[in-house]
Amino acid sequence: MDNLIALLIAAPLLGAAVLLCGGRRLDAVGHWLGTLLAAVSFGLGVTLFVDMLGRSADNRAVHKHLFSWVPVEGFQADVGFQLDQLSMTFVLLITGVGTLIHLYSVGYMEHDENRRRFFGYLNLFLAAMLLLVLADNYLLLYVGWEGVGLASYLLIGFWQHKPSAATAAKKAFLVNRVGDMGLSIAIMVMFTTWGSFAFSTVFNQVGETGWGRNTAVGLMLLLAACGKSAQVPLQSWLGDAMEGPTPVSALIHAATMVTAGVYLITRSGVIFNAVPNTQTVVVIVGAVTLLFGAIVGCAKDDIKKALAGSTMSQIGYMILATGLGPIGYAFAIMHLVTHGFFKAGLFLGAGSVMHGMNDEVDMRKYGGLRKYMPVTFATFGLGYLAIIGFPGLSGFWSKDKIIEAAFAKGGTEGWILGAVTLLGAAITAFYMTRVMLMTFFGEKRWNEDEVHPHESPRTMTLPMIVLAFGSVFAGGLFSINESFVKWLEPVTSLSHGDSPISSGVVTAATTVVLLIGVGIAYAQYGRRPVPALAPRGSLLTRAARRDLLQDDFNHVVLVRGGEHLTRSLVYVDHTLVDGVVNGTAAGVGGLSGRLRKLQNGFARSYAVSMFGGAAVLIAATLLMRAV
Repeated sequence: MDNLIALLIAAPLLGAAVLLCGGRRLDAVGHWLGTLLAAVSFGLGVTLFVDMLGRSADNRAVHKHLFSWVPVEGFQADVGFQLDQLSMTFVLLITGVGTLIHLYSVGYMEHDENRRRFFGYLNLFLAAMLLLVLADNYLLLYVGWEGVGLASYLLIGFWQHKPSAATAAKKAFLVNRVGDMGLSIAIMVMFTTWGSFAFSTVFNQVGETGWGRNTAVGLMLLLAACGKSAQVPLQSWLGDAMEGPTPVSALIHAATMVTAGVYLITRSGVIFNAVPNTQTVVVIVGAVTLLFGAIVGCAKDDIKKALAGSTMSQIGYMILATGLGPIGYAFAIMHLVTHGFFKAGLFLGAGSVMHGMNDEVDMRKYGGLRKYMPVTFATFGLGYLAIIGFPGLSGFWSKDKIIEAAFAKGGTEGWILGAVTLLGAAITAFYMTRVMLMTFFGEKRWNEDEVHPHESPRTMTLPMIVLAFGSVFAGGLFSINESFVKWLEPVTSLSHGDSPISSGVVTAATTVVLLIGVGIAYAQYGRRPVPALAPRGSLLTRAARRDLLQDDFNHVVLVRGGEHLTRSLVYVDHTLVDGVVNGTAAGVGGLSGRLRKLQNGFARSYAVSMFGGAAVLIAATLLMRAV
């Protein structure tokens, strides 16, 4: 059975190779081939999952060594896989949601002449993501990590004829390279410290290592996670990445790539547990990003960018939970899975709206679409209720657990984190209600001569319906007898912490702030007409429209700062380094020029020199004898 693990990756990798190298002859069937191979990978994942359920909890991890990658003395790098409860969760999410998005793309990309290449990139992305979560060592994980970066660059910039898409792809690639440097440095420190990249070796020796090394590795892993998961300070690429086709947003920015950072921290939990100060930094990053993304989402009129801000915020919840250690690891992954359902459904719903509105993304030009797109309205609505944490739906079960875990941190820190997570829940309810009202309710605000809203084809609506079921039921199924927490416990361990308030009080508080957020949004967008142009708004609103000035900050601090640093280094190079080099050269040149005058070619000059030298030697000899 463990031989099937390699086939999980091989199926979509084969699809990518065939579709990208097969040429135009595959244009007619390439999209179905890509979807089929994604489904094959999902089928293999389900088969392995059933087999895993048949074994005891302590005997479910499977290790599969394929071959020695770099077998040299003092440096052993292997290609091997580790399938345990954590990686299995990601395998099912990646392949399951990935297959649905492939099917959705069949209809969404129907009229794109490069559809075959698009599906090749989707298959490549699945293969890279599966390699990332199945690797049994950090070096092989890094290969998948970089493969995901490459595939995301290709997918975000798929419509490269649009300058905005090409720029967004380049921005995502460069910002992620900063985070990737963190992962590469962490791997180097691991090898110099523990002599291995393997999870088992590294985790077994962490407790014997000094505080400094563990902290360095933890902070570098966090930097890597910030890049992939769009967390402060490397969050600026996510909003621009919406320039890619909508299925890309659903695949990369809902269920897979942006969750890679959460996986990395959870997988490396042993390292972070050994350095609580680093866990504190993780919590701070998650808390700041949670509020940052939520505020940005409140001010966006572009439906996809509003959802991008939401993604940033929800991943912030997950990162915050991982920073809580064993109190929050399982809940972070639980929210990651439920988020994969409802956020993928929301993105696909946004794509369906765009499909029926001639690719219009401005919500101020929507309104009343529930009458024209009933399936999209129903599925998007269920995703909306799930993400705001409506009681009984999936987001209610997973996000409430993170809020409880925040309070369970204990002390002043627990109260602060609990307040932040509750505030984030209120803002989430506000901006998602705003999206819902501006898109599906109110008077229609489009030009009927140019736009004719209509429901999407079945290839698009069927995946949306399946994801809507997950948005409704996934969280409740996971919460029965704490089944999901118990499933992950052998990998993540579990600690209940010391919460100062009961779960019932947390649920009540979450429901209250949810209603407050919905009420404010309804008062502002449900009872008033939506103007065609956004009002100027407050200073905070204007800043949020510009992503809270993150690009301005990067330009001033990093670009301008880099320019000044470069100029300073050039000045030092020209003045000091070149001064020393050129001065030395000038001195040697001057001395040699003077010595050269002694070699004039005249015999009389040489005779006088010889006579003078002999006279000096004689005088010196006589002087020494006299003394």
